[in-house]
Amino acid sequence: MGSLAQLAVEKGIRVTGCDQNVYPPMSDQLEAAGIELIQGYSEQQLELKPDLWVIGNAMSRGNPLVEVILNKGLAYVSGPEFLKSEILKDRWVMAVAGTHGKTSTASMLAWALEYAGFEPGYLIGGVPANFGHSARLGKSDFFVIEADEYDTAFFDKRSKFVHYLPRTLILNNLEFDHADIFDNVKAIRRQFHHLVRVVPGDGTIIANGQDKNLKKVLKQGCWTPVQTFGSKQEKCDWVISKSGKIHYEQNEKGQLDWGQLGKHNRFNALAVIAAARSIGIDPETTIKALAEFRGVKRRMELIGQTENCRIYDDFAHHPTAIATTLEGLRAKVGKQRIIAVIEPRSNTMKMGVHGKKLLKSAEEADRVYWFKPENLVWDLSEMTSGDLKHRVKMDFDTLLDDLINEVATGGHLVIMSNGGFMGLHKKLLNEVKLLAEASR
Repeated sequence: MGSLAQLAVEKGIRVTGCDQNVYPPMSDQLEAAGIELIQGYSEQQLELKPDLWVIGNAMSRGNPLVEVILNKGLAYVSGPEFLKSEILKDRWVMAVAGTHGKTSTASMLAWALEYAGFEPGYLIGGVPANFGHSARLGKSDFFVIEADEYDTAFFDKRSKFVHYLPRTLILNNLEFDHADIFDNVKAIRRQFHHLVRVVPGDGTIIANGQDKNLKKVLKQGCWTPVQTFGSKQEKCDWVISKSGKIHYEQNEKGQLDWGQLGKHNRFNALAVIAAARSIGIDPETTIKALAEFRGVKRRMELIGQTENCRIYDDFAHHPTAIATTLEGLRAKVGKQRIIAVIEPRSNTMKMGVHGKKLLKSAEEADRVYWFKPENLVWDLSEMTSGDLKHRVKMDFDTLLDDLINEVATGGHLVIMSNGGFMGLHKKLLNEVKLLAEASR
């Protein structure tokens, strides 16, 4: 919604917005764009007399502002509806969908188009370092969008991505997530097939050829040419080796040499190379672009370091995301010490759906701190009982003290949460800085 607001401002629309809590980096971007932020959902906002209310999917019936909008019969739309009619109309939409990797892959794809001189528009659920902003209108027909399967609004329970009408679609992977709105993975597959149904026959679908759920989605019916990506063993159209060598239909297309971590990011890059080629960008150019890709804020972002410790911020929302991130870091740092600090804050993790998978996801770490968020309905301590490398923390200040000691011990400390984590990142860096100054 914050990115959408910035696009509306770029179109010359006056925008105000309200939310319960807004935190960096989005709050900084909105302020820089001159967007007035209002705390809470007071009926007094009616005095602004907007022409249109754009309602995000976090809003539900019972919200005081939602109720007065309905009672007074005011004009409103969902965010995806606004995007479709005001931003994406008459554009060549390149969408990135999947349980994991949407933000990173969409950021890579937007940068590949920019590097090739296409000047694309984009909307991404993060801040790509190569651009410094999460959204822009762009100057070409092409628009890259992170396509989320979460529901559209309280009045539209279809997944958001069906509104985007992509002509080029990347399908990264599909796992069970969003347990607050989906009963099982079959329900998510149904939404993904709705997305497949709207891709035109002269478009392109780039699909992970190793994902069983995506194979089931495509078997339900597909009317668009499909190219698959994966490893050599799976006999995909596009393959990438551990060393980064890329082949298309068994013909070598180049060598990926870059600074991103892990197998998952190699697959993300491979999907981008395939998608870019579908609109005429040769693999060699995309590979050069990826070599200059600088990552995304809050995706294994290095936020600080001391003489013997590096501190990262990572947007962790699912056990698979936690596991692949830590596996990538382990592959890079070898036997050096890794400390994971995890707040299981997503709705699915709060509900305890993943069970022991969550514990196993952190096995590459040498020490794991679990912090109990609000509304957690299961017992963290019971999950970690008897495992000495896991520490459960209920008190924020105690957690902060322990992490200060961990930084002093040294290694790689990864803070993993899909929220603001009560400002832990900034507070930890401030405390470490103060201790360093005191020791001089």
